[in-house]
Amino acid sequence: MIYLTYADQPSGVYSSQVVDVCNFLNDSHNANIRLVSFISLHNFSNNRQKIKREMHSAIVLPMLPRMTSFGFNTLMLFFVLLFLNQRSVIARNVLAAKLALRLKSFLKLKVCFDGRGAIAAEWNEYQVVPLQEWKTNIHAWEKSVVLNSDFRIAVSEELVNYWNDRYCYSECKHVVIPCTLNTGFHPEMLKQEEIEKAREKMNFKSDDIVLVYSGSTAGWQSFDLLQGFLQKIINQNENIKVLFLSEKDKNVDQLKTEFPDKIFQTFVKHSEVSEILKSCDIGILIREKSVTNQVASPTKFAEYLSAGLPVIISEGIGDYTSFVRQNNCGWVFDKTQLQLNRLDISERNRLLQLLIDHFTKNSHNASYTNLIQFMT
Repeated sequence: MIYLTYADQPSGVYSSQVVDVCNFLNDSHNANIRLVSFISLHNFSNNRQKIKREMHSAIVLPMLPRMTSFGFNTLMLFFVLLFLNQRSVIARNVLAAKLALRLKSFLKLKVCFDGRGAIAAEWNEYQVVPLQEWKTNIHAWEKSVVLNSDFRIAVSEELVNYWNDRYCYSECKHVVIPCTLNTGFHPEMLKQEEIEKAREKMNFKSDDIVLVYSGSTAGWQSFDLLQGFLQKIINQNENIKVLFLSEKDKNVDQLKTEFPDKIFQTFVKHSEVSEILKSCDIGILIREKSVTNQVASPTKFAEYLSAGLPVIISEGIGDYTSFVRQNNCGWVFDKTQLQLNRLDISERNRLLQLLIDHFTKNSHNASYTNLIQFMT
């Protein structure tokens, strides 16, 4: 079996949601999966080395751009499948699945579409790709891979509902597996002293209520909405401080100018994020209403819970808004004033247990077993 990615560059997300998934399935389910990655010619050698460092057995190939080159990429995949003598493909996202489906009949492939979101909506709502020909055709491509794949992975129940409504998908040949933490994360119950030590290191006071925003400030992260919320909440509560764990950004700089003693920003290695999150009190996951966000599975939600942080979340964020309500693990953002507070250690450990039960790969063993059994 191969796990196929197309136009996905190496990143933290690639490591946790591609490489780590392959390693987990190989180690825990004896899946014998081989990663095959088509990446851009731009900086190809360096990016190839990054992927190979994480997974030595990965086959990393140059991806020729534009749809006019799709036939060449299909031919390359054809020879890889022949060389590896593999006929089962888990394809991450629409383009990888489209590539595999072109060979399905000829090679008698089993194809699993690993759906990471509503890609057609994302491309058009947030201008993810610059090529108009791709944006024009993406709805037809997405419909084709949803309906013609043999099996499917969805990151949320809301994504399955989107397939039902948009593409009349009516089968039950799918599993729902949200974005989970890397298997390198070994959860241990939190201790008050380690939280206080982490806060001292970040120079936070005992009466500070520290909100943290972790991750990208890209278009679908809805910074305008977030900015308005933060301006309001800081003016309402003098104990509020906000930490951005993100790369330098002009929008964050503007907030720092407005609230110089309330807004902080730092960018650290992924391995250091967990320790910093422990010093905080509340995670932020505020996004605008859009189809992209409606079906999403933000990795940062699991990261917040891993530090025992409750989450301030918008309405309509994948399966997570209802999860927050059902499990009393945060606040749903609306127009009313939020009464924010620091949680005691027992409550933070309850949220950590939610993470263990719902957002680790082991918590979805049954779904992974169904996937492997169907594809082999």
